[in-house]
Amino acid sequence: MLPSPLCPRVGHRRPGGNVSPNDCKPTSPTRRRLLAQMAGSAAVLPLALASAGTALAQDDAAGAPPAGQPFSFDALTEDMRQRATQTYTPPQQLGGPLATLDYDDYQRIQFDPEAARWNDEASFFRLNAFAPGWLFKEPVSVFEIVDGTATPMQFSAQDFLFHPPLDEKIPSDLSLAGVAGIRLNAPLNRADTLDEVVAFLGASYFRALGRDNRYGLSARGLAVNTGLAAGEEFPRFSAFYLERPEPGATRIVLYATLDSTSVTGAFRFVISPGTETLMDVTARLFLRKDVEQLGIAPLTSMFLFGGVDKGDFDDFRPAVHDSEALVLVTGEDTLYRPLKNPERLSSSYLWAYNPKGFGLVQRNRTFEEYLDAQARYDLRPSLMIQPLGDWGEGSVRLVEIPSDLEGNDNIVAFWVPKTSFSAGSSFEMSYRMRWGMEPGYGQQELAKVLRSRAGHGGVAGVAPAKDRRKFVIDFAGGILSELPGDAEVTPSVIIDKGDIREIVLSKIEGTGAWRLVVEIAASDAELVEIKANLSGFGRQLSETWLYQWVIK
Repeated sequence: MLPSPLCPRVGHRRPGGNVSPNDCKPTSPTRRRLLAQMAGSAAVLPLALASAGTALAQDDAAGAPPAGQPFSFDALTEDMRQRATQTYTPPQQLGGPLATLDYDDYQRIQFDPEAARWNDEASFFRLNAFAPGWLFKEPVSVFEIVDGTATPMQFSAQDFLFHPPLDEKIPSDLSLAGVAGIRLNAPLNRADTLDEVVAFLGASYFRALGRDNRYGLSARGLAVNTGLAAGEEFPRFSAFYLERPEPGATRIVLYATLDSTSVTGAFRFVISPGTETLMDVTARLFLRKDVEQLGIAPLTSMFLFGGVDKGDFDDFRPAVHDSEALVLVTGEDTLYRPLKNPERLSSSYLWAYNPKGFGLVQRNRTFEEYLDAQARYDLRPSLMIQPLGDWGEGSVRLVEIPSDLEGNDNIVAFWVPKTSFSAGSSFEMSYRMRWGMEPGYGQQELAKVLRSRAGHGGVAGVAPAKDRRKFVIDFAGGILSELPGDAEVTPSVIIDKGDIREIVLSKIEGTGAWRLVVEIAASDAELVEIKANLSGFGRQLSETWLYQWVIK
């Protein structure tokens, strides 16, 4: 699986807390082992600021304030460029009592809300930290930037609340070499409440929320050799630099260094919370070694069952997933690919040239679609990536991994540029991330896929036609919903392998939705690729629905 080291299957939702035990339930040893492998592979300070980090430890002991260093994104970039020419040095591992914490211990640690940085009424943001320990044994450094100078931010055990019986195991004067990660709180949903907006924790993983969202899918800074036989490498954000926000400012800028065996990088994030929480990202990457595949703007999510893929789960809930589909906006079309939980590893490539956007979406927003009163899958955010600048030719790669537990993130999607990734090469990519209930994307005049289902072929009320499969796709919105049922709307269905036995298109009475029903036989095929959309009056009227039917 590809579980997120943010541990929160549903995420750290409790204001001022670490990870709520109700939101992050214990998982199997296999999941924990995988999480531990993913918790990070490298952590070093940038060259120009390494001395500042060393000074922090020394000055802490002496009680003197830490020294600042001049800071700019270009200087940070040059530091990471130079570091890419040097041999990779693994980070120092956490020692002491925090290194021995188990899952249950870690849930008993809470960042003290009173210790939040920028904790005054003039600041829109509050900065909290995650304690090191459990899976997170490679400390991360945090710096505050004021007037072009970066100064180490000092965190100690006194910034955290250790709830019983953990309070007896952790000395109150315990020194910390760093923290596990950071999070930002802001009045996202109510002016009088500080909600968690974004969290960075584990490898290069991070999560964010739009208004009314609950944590769901994750993003990463970079994916290296994901889904390849050689094995995946997990770069790690090793240090964060945050510009102290001006009084009343509703956006914040932070920077991060990324490091691993094969790659280094400098990142800039401009974060604006809101109905859609926007993150403008600039990633500058430098390769130490040849890499088979780099994944840009990688997204990680969970799909257990629902929609077209109901699986064999004996569950009262009709659907369980953080995301239900991959969307790719090419400029000429919007492709909608429902996710699935395959019986064996599945990989799909969606080609594009200068894509307008891609992402993982949770489109169905009614509670009745999920019936989960605790997880509230209806409130999980969608995340769309909007490329900035010329991305050229490449593919969105979708990897779907078999899973039998909703605690496993088994979906990953990312952009792969059509180029080679050789040692000494460098890349700069910029993009906007849109987190929220309904992040804007695609051609708004096109009808969207409202839902899609599948089942045995044939007519209801008689013996099922088990030699074929029926796919039902409902489209709604745009010009299509305004047309009467007798309008000249034409379905286009293309399949690779298999035989189309029947196509029926009709408007659903009393709604603005149109239903496309397709029956396909595939007695000799192992996999059928399906592509369907609606057109009329000389134009395309709907998104294009894509699916891989894997024959069992």
